[in-house]
Amino acid sequence: MKIRFLGTGTSHGIPVIGCHCVVCRSKDPKDKRSRASVYIHTKGLDFLIDAGPELRRQLLAAKIDNLDVLLLTHAHADHIAGLDDVRIFSERQARDFPIFGPRSALRQVRQRFDYVFCNTQKGGGKPRLALHPVQHPFHLGQVRVVPIPLWHGKLRVYGYRIKDFAYCTDVSRIPEASYKLLRGVKVLVLDALRPLPHETHFNLEQALTEAKRIGAKQTYLTHMCHLLKHAETEKQLPRAVRLAYDGLELEL
Repeated sequence: MKIRFLGTGTSHGIPVIGCHCVVCRSKDPKDKRSRASVYIHTKGLDFLIDAGPELRRQLLAAKIDNLDVLLLTHAHADHIAGLDDVRIFSERQARDFPIFGPRSALRQVRQRFDYVFCNTQKGGGKPRLALHPVQHPFHLGQVRVVPIPLWHGKLRVYGYRIKDFAYCTDVSRIPEASYKLLRGVKVLVLDALRPLPHETHFNLEQALTEAKRIGAKQTYLTHMCHLLKHAETEKQLPRAVRLAYDGLELEL
C-alpha cells in the first residue's frame, strides 16, 4: 500500500489569506498546507479520500494520473469543493465515477452539484458520478473498506480503514464502538486542529490522548491550522506521533 498526503491543512489552508503570522510567513515547505486529502494505492486500485478545492493542483503535484474511487468523509466545502475535477477520470474511463460516503454527505453533493444530475445540453464538461451511500464495511475489488463512524461536533461523519491504515480527519469525538474498528491499526491519521480547544475538532492534546488509546505503531496528525508550526511542534511530540505534511509519502 502506498499513501500520499495531498493536503494536511484546515478549511482556510496555510498561508491564510491576509494573515502575516509566523506560520503563514514561514519558508518551511512543511508549513504550507492545502486542504486535507489523501491518496491511497493498493491492489491495483487508486483511492482518493475527500476532494478539496486544490484537488487539481494536488494531483498534478503528486503526478497522479488515475483515480478509481472517491471516499467522502463528509460534505463540508473544504472536503468536496474540488469534486468537479474528477470528471477527467469519468471521461477517460467512459463510466460513472464512483463516490462512497455517508448518505447525508451524498445528499449534499447532489444538491450543491445539481448540474451534474440534470439533463442538459451535451458539452459543458460535467462529470459522470455514481453516488453510493455506505454504512457497513464493503469491498472494492479485493480491497475491504471499513467506514468508521465519528462525530465532527454534532455532525456524524466517517473515517475510513483500509487494511492497517486508518484515516480519521474532522473529528471531535470517537464513539465507543468505533474504537473496535480501529483495533490493531498500524498507521493512524488523526485530526489535530490547533493547541486550543475547539467545538468540532480534536486539539493537539486531545489527539495525543486518542493516539495513545488507539495504540497505532505510528500516528500522523492532519487538518492543522496556522497555530501549529511544523518544526517546533514536532519537537514536543512523542516518537510515535508525527505531523503529516503536504507531499508526505508512506509505504505499508
